[in-house]
Amino acid sequence: MEAKSTSVEIEAGGRAVRVSSPDRVIFPASELGPDVTKLQVVEYYVAVGDGIVRALHDRPTALERWPKGVLPGMTLTTRQASGGRGQQGDAFYQKRLMRGMPDWARSVRVHFPSGRTADELCPDHVAVVAWAAQMGTIVFHPWPVRRDDVDRPDELRIDLDPHGSTTFSDAVRAALATRELLEELGLVGWVKTSGKHGVHVYVRIEPRWTFTDVRHAAIGLGRELERRVDGVTTSWWKEERGHNIFVDVNQNARDRTIASAYSLRPRPGAPVSFPLSWADLEVVDDPAAFTLHTVPDLLAERGDAWAGIDEDPGSLEPLLDLWRADLERGLGDLPYPPEYPKMPGEPKRVQPSKDTDRARD
Repeated sequence: MEAKSTSVEIEAGGRAVRVSSPDRVIFPASELGPDVTKLQVVEYYVAVGDGIVRALHDRPTALERWPKGVLPGMTLTTRQASGGRGQQGDAFYQKRLMRGMPDWARSVRVHFPSGRTADELCPDHVAVVAWAAQMGTIVFHPWPVRRDDVDRPDELRIDLDPHGSTTFSDAVRAALATRELLEELGLVGWVKTSGKHGVHVYVRIEPRWTFTDVRHAAIGLGRELERRVDGVTTSWWKEERGHNIFVDVNQNARDRTIASAYSLRPRPGAPVSFPLSWADLEVVDDPAAFTLHTVPDLLAERGDAWAGIDEDPGSLEPLLDLWRADLERGLGDLPYPPEYPKMPGEPKRVQPSKDTDRARD
């Protein structure tokens, strides 16, 4: 039974944020760490304030909320309506503004592939992050756009996800190859752990291209990695991925998001998606070592590895050249996520083993 507790107030960048039920356990104790309370979650986000605000600043952000804590057997849904309360013990993605949003918080309207719209939170101050954490947010999922232009991404995201028997060390190997390719093309990659077993590489770009362009650039990059590196695949269908690192190019499609730098992940031990220098990435043995308990001290000791990420955005054209060269080779588009309408140039969105036309051929 949850112990009774009164609310407390914490200071977040000069603003006061009230935290109700501060003793509520959000991450139950496990072999990876002790209980983590709601107050500790809010205090963590204040402690990494500069880093998390840099990752989220002025970006429409979906909130992954676990208001009753990260409990075994829980599943995530999408909260379509604004405000309201879910069923007891539920966890959900909040894609629309919540009731009670402070008057000093900002928002912006975004358009989904379905044609629907929503007003989403745009964090620009650590107090906004702390307030969202007080409302049960564990993970922040920012769009790759800024509030002043929600149709032109300023960020390309390369999600390297272990599949089959591959591991974090395989994802690191793929990330290092990604860095080498980007450098050849005059681009700078910024790397972080996913908070699970994968690795994310981000590229700041000038906000001059559409979501479709950025996704095509990611496909061009992913296919070039397939040619250069054994054990890498861009195959969308799980049955075709094998024991390879999957380059999830659809993370660059509109409304697809990745947990931000410094976000907690809803797993035992309260792990963090932690930015690293490339040199530090090469010597990481266990990404689970980056947690709510360890990251604030590491950040204070090393500084933010992504401090310079906004300084020199690059051009998408070298990656689009890879895409165009593949088109000339006869390689077309890849399937979009299942919630998308049929997109121009997209191949059949049918699982290969269930494709009767392929079976007849």
